[in-house]
Amino acid sequence: MRVHVADHPLITHKLTVLRDENTPSPTFRALTEELVTLLAYEATRDVRVEEVTIQTPVTQTTGVAISEPRPLVVPILRAGLGMLEGMVKLMPSAEVGFLGMVRNEETLEPSVYAERLPDDLSNRQCFVLDPMLATGGSLLSAIEYLFARGAQDVTCVCILAAPEGLAAIEKAVEGRDVTIVLGALDEKLNEHGYIVPGLGDAGDRLYGTVH
Repeated sequence: MRVHVADHPLITHKLTVLRDENTPSPTFRALTEELVTLLAYEATRDVRVEEVTIQTPVTQTTGVAISEPRPLVVPILRAGLGMLEGMVKLMPSAEVGFLGMVRNEETLEPSVYAERLPDDLSNRQCFVLDPMLATGGSLLSAIEYLFARGAQDVTCVCILAAPEGLAAIEKAVEGRDVTIVLGALDEKLNEHGYIVPGLGDAGDRLYGTVH
């Protein structure tokens, strides 16, 4: 498994504003989209391309285009939806699937409640969007789900991660082609399974349901 923690002042700046509990939902959503677009540059570094011939206003030349089958972007509902626009803005030709997962707050274990994915993911590059890699349970379930459908490799884009969750993913996916791209690697998980210092519940803050 490969892990890339993006080290860029613009990413750090946007993360600081996202962490601030006083940042309102509209600002939080806008910054999340901007941040994901920055992370997407790193996440798509190894996207498959093929050589194409084009005609410029001056001459014929050779370039590259994203290969078929097209990459599949999979936001984990609901919080991953807030990351989708930032990803497809960079890669508009990608297909989009959805995976609904919910975490039991007592056991901290995830379960799938909805999915809209192609039946066959053979030879597909998949990009999973999930803001918070906390215990790793939800993300790992999504990764395994995609590989079971035939995915060739899976890249996960997360705003924040805890060391415990990252270690759990690494142990579980040993030998498979998995990449994790992070905005930041935080300190730890607390006793409730939340990332510290973190930014709270990303879904609640994206959609204004904090009370």
